[in-house]
Amino acid sequence: MAFKTDIEIAREANKKPIQEIGAKIGMSNDDLLPYGHDKAKISQEFINSVKDKEDGKLILVTAINPTPAGEGKTTTTVGLGDGLNRIGKNATICIREASLGPNFGMKGGAAGGGMAQVVPMEEMNLHFTGDFHAITSAHSLLSAMIDNHIYWGNEQNIDIRRVAWRRVVDMNDRALRQITASLGGVANGFPRETGFDITVASEVMAILCLANDLKDLEKRLGDIIVAYRRDKSPVYCRDIKAEGAMTVLLKDAMQPNLVQTLENNPAFVHGGPFANIAHGCNSVIATKTALKVADYVVTEAGFGADLGAEKFMNIKCRKAGLAPDVVVVVATVRAMKMNGGVAKADLGTPNVEAVENGCANLGRHIENVKSFGVPVVVAINHFVTDTDEEVQAVKDYVAGHGCEAILSRHWELGSEGSAPLAEKVVELADSGVGAFAPIYPDEMPLFEKIETIAKRIYRADEVLADKKIRNQLREWEEAGYGNLPVCMAKTQYSFSTDPNLRGAPTGHSVPVREVRLSAGAGFIVVVCGEIMTMPGLPRKPASESICLNDDGQIEGLF
Repeated sequence: MAFKTDIEIAREANKKPIQEIGAKIGMSNDDLLPYGHDKAKISQEFINSVKDKEDGKLILVTAINPTPAGEGKTTTTVGLGDGLNRIGKNATICIREASLGPNFGMKGGAAGGGMAQVVPMEEMNLHFTGDFHAITSAHSLLSAMIDNHIYWGNEQNIDIRRVAWRRVVDMNDRALRQITASLGGVANGFPRETGFDITVASEVMAILCLANDLKDLEKRLGDIIVAYRRDKSPVYCRDIKAEGAMTVLLKDAMQPNLVQTLENNPAFVHGGPFANIAHGCNSVIATKTALKVADYVVTEAGFGADLGAEKFMNIKCRKAGLAPDVVVVVATVRAMKMNGGVAKADLGTPNVEAVENGCANLGRHIENVKSFGVPVVVAINHFVTDTDEEVQAVKDYVAGHGCEAILSRHWELGSEGSAPLAEKVVELADSGVGAFAPIYPDEMPLFEKIETIAKRIYRADEVLADKKIRNQLREWEEAGYGNLPVCMAKTQYSFSTDPNLRGAPTGHSVPVREVRLSAGAGFIVVVCGEIMTMPGLPRKPASESICLNDDGQIEGLF
């Protein structure tokens, strides 16, 4: 049986005017700022008008560690949202925007797949409403103002050896990871080493995704530490008077975007931090607004539960006062087989034993999510090559962990295929059995927070950090930042820092290479192993296959 490609399905979508989608959740035409016919920003006036309404139920979708076999977390998020609406519930979804880096690299888009997609797919995976460009511009403005401040007399006495603010671009460009700026003579300033991260790793991205409103956004931007003086005292963004202009650039980007699923259900798409190098969740303002206008809100957190879900619970929920009512862990039979030692080329061959051997990774994630006090259901994202025996092997394994695994066929059938999963999610969400709590308290010392995640979530034996890193953490504690959560930057492919170590490894160590203080966002970034905050393109990047066809349509994008 030949299936249509995602882009073919998206092009055939029967999209409704965005005003009709907004009307489903109580928005008038005046509440929307249209970007064409099929996407719009939600006005701040509307957001303010619903703040006192009761919250709906919050459902988090997470997954096992990603494999080349594919898991389909976003696809499941979209499918579950459609399934909830199909069974008569008022539901919306909240997902992140796509970065250009992976789209032109190797990961592909971020709009779901098959019959469980958000549209317009091409626009979502490219420039969309310009939010990422605004974030890049605001970040770049601050970079320019720092060097300009130094050039014109350095009133704040910045030690140019201790400028902490790097630059960003929304593209995978390894050549920019470490550069020397201001070469070419006196007129160009003082030469110094710096570098680029990808835009999704920018603290400005994190701030936009954690801020409650424009006033909070401006305060957080002002709190960014951009550099240090010779006496190691911090220089803040507000010291060089950049936060006001940055807020102006981010004014529209701060407003959540409204689009629709293939089944014309509302979808909030806003923010896009990666979960392997940042906190991996869509914006607080989008999630909170969705909870005011829908009875059930389905959101996702990036990569596996060891990264996105951990940060959703320990950072986003802690900072925003949110609590998930149920967590869905997505797994596939194919990924279980790959974790069980099967090569990608052989995944279509039935192999119950490999499925059983590979389930340890899934079991670890179930245990970890349960440790936050939240009920768990496993969604088996169905592939046409799955056999009944393989699916049953996953169900039996999950039952042994005190949970239920539901086969979901949303990719193939849309909401009809996800309705059974939706029924189970509603049952758990309405049960009130959850007792959510982060796994470490605010007052725990920073290094102990790192150890808690490494030992309880990754199952590591130890955290390796040299004296310089430990001293830096203590200095931040003495400066009043000890109550911040930690944001682990680690490979997404393994519980360990070795991307090739699949399954559920134990007895490993977590080496900490660097720590960064994101004072505006409100967390400490802990860079582990060989993880890069500026990815590189693969040998054959996806961009080689992306083009316009004779009809002016985009080809090769996801």
